[in-house]
Amino acid sequence: MLNAQDISVSFGGTTLFENLSFRVGKGDRVGLVGKNGAGKSTLLKLLAQEQQPSSGAFALEKSCSIGYLPQDIDFEKGRTVLEESSQAFSEIMDLEVKQSQVNEALLSRTDYESEAYTELLTRQAELNERYELIGGYTYKASVERVLKGLGFTEADFDKQTTTFSGGWRMRIELAKLLLKDHDILLLDEPTNHLDIDAIVWLEDFLSKYNGAVVLVSHDKVFLDQVTNRTMEIIQRQLYDFKKSYSAYLLVRTELREKQKAAQKNQEKKIQQTEQLIERFRAKSSKASMAQSLIKKLDKIERIEVDPEETQSMKLHFPISVQPGKIVLEAQGIAKAYEEKQVLYAVDLSIERGSKIAFVGQNGQGKTTLAKILVGELKSQGQVKLGHNVQLGYFAQDQSQQLDGQLTVLETAQQAATEENRKSVRDVLGAFLFRGEDVDKKVSVLSGGERNRLALCKLLLQPFNVLVMDEPTNHLDLQSKSVLKEALKKFEGTLILVSHDRDFLQDLCNHVFEFKNQRVKAFLGGIADYLEQKQMGSLQELEQKQKVKSEKNQNVNAYRLQKKRKQHQNKLSSIEKKIQELEEWFKETDFELEINYEETIQQKDFFDIYQARKKELELLYVNWEELQ
Repeated sequence: MLNAQDISVSFGGTTLFENLSFRVGKGDRVGLVGKNGAGKSTLLKLLAQEQQPSSGAFALEKSCSIGYLPQDIDFEKGRTVLEESSQAFSEIMDLEVKQSQVNEALLSRTDYESEAYTELLTRQAELNERYELIGGYTYKASVERVLKGLGFTEADFDKQTTTFSGGWRMRIELAKLLLKDHDILLLDEPTNHLDIDAIVWLEDFLSKYNGAVVLVSHDKVFLDQVTNRTMEIIQRQLYDFKKSYSAYLLVRTELREKQKAAQKNQEKKIQQTEQLIERFRAKSSKASMAQSLIKKLDKIERIEVDPEETQSMKLHFPISVQPGKIVLEAQGIAKAYEEKQVLYAVDLSIERGSKIAFVGQNGQGKTTLAKILVGELKSQGQVKLGHNVQLGYFAQDQSQQLDGQLTVLETAQQAATEENRKSVRDVLGAFLFRGEDVDKKVSVLSGGERNRLALCKLLLQPFNVLVMDEPTNHLDLQSKSVLKEALKKFEGTLILVSHDRDFLQDLCNHVFEFKNQRVKAFLGGIADYLEQKQMGSLQELEQKQKVKSEKNQNVNAYRLQKKRKQHQNKLSSIEKKIQELEEWFKETDFELEINYEETIQQKDFFDIYQARKKELELLYVNWEELQ
């Protein structure tokens, strides 16, 4: 559907990438990866025809439509969520306006027999036919399905888009994009503003998408679930494999090892050939052989090992002082924004050394509680810090709070203490700010570079309890891995707000779920939590357990009832036999009184009499046991 031929981009004397060639076909779900600054977002803009390459060209199949979701979006005011999302069906919207105009014209006329009235009826029929053909009667259901999948409720549909945060408005734009049914979808960090439920829904949607998808993401699990092809930009070159991200990493590692081995063997042969040339040069009789070997050596195509990104920041989070056993307690925390209650009656106690993940849908109060705990936001209730607790806080918009007019070095120096001021340049170097980079203005840094600087600034402050709100936003996969390893080794207490499942995996040992203004502690890591979430929600899990319990109770009650019935049947049977035998003895004893001689003359009379007497005695014993 789309061909890229020898695409190169240069600006300001710097080459971002050069001579990239590839094809995107139907069914391709491409993960575009690379370190921060490699040119991923730029390449998406080129594919979306929002920018032009320095050289090279794109060829797009006729009638092929492209949908593009950038990281930053401008929104039009004055529409509800449902109205804005419905803009995806622009032709249907236009038809509804035209239908309304024709209907009004028909209602205002009384010349039913005229040619003009007949033309209006014909026009109405044509519009209605087209409206039905392009899904006019079903599009609203599609809009609602996608909005609900992305986390909106029916109560949100009629609210103005301006009442939602930037993250939620980004979801509206994503909904419009998904509803337009483009041939190619270009998505730049689509999971940045989504919670876990919405990410899982989007994974399922994209994995079934009929067209092609090219996406930039730093969420490893999301890439593995959605993509079937990986393109990585490394040192201005493009490496393209028809593998999901994790499988691609294995293939690239194996290929690089084979290249290294082949290169080593080739260098050995070249060295041997060069030694022969030197030996033959000294003898005139073998000078021709030396020339022959030189020509042969010149023709050899040297094996090169594919480059890899080896630079990564170096992170270590030392604790300032050892705190007490209970580092933080909160009682009766409640918070509302105007009429919207976000948190209510929240109690929690956090012990030293805990690593806790705050999870839940956006808008459920995770960031709000994080700000309350660190004292950045006032609320009802009480927060009490433990002995020797020193809080470190990384806000969700920490990188945006940096002063753009300061240099990298000035920013770090402002955050430094007297103890570490002399080592500021070393700390910046660990975050890949070296040489002239420290003199750059913050305003020219990329999103990933700003995040690294914000982390550096945090590390220059003393803390033993670390609260981090979405610290992985804008970090590339390698930097995220480094951050995760550093946090795993952190000996202090960690509270982490994140929707990144791969990042949380094996990092946190407790999960706090935010839902319906409450916070519920969940023992176990994110994998255990998500396993339960496969059933829907924790509430659904509880309901399922309740149904299962009720089912077990019903089964037990049925079994008990069955047993009682069997018991009663057996008892009734014995009582019936006792009654029959007692009647027999009554009649027989009466016969003996009237006609003793004749009665005892009956065959085996005494044997029968004694046997029935014993049977009656045994029946009495059984009856007593059953009773």
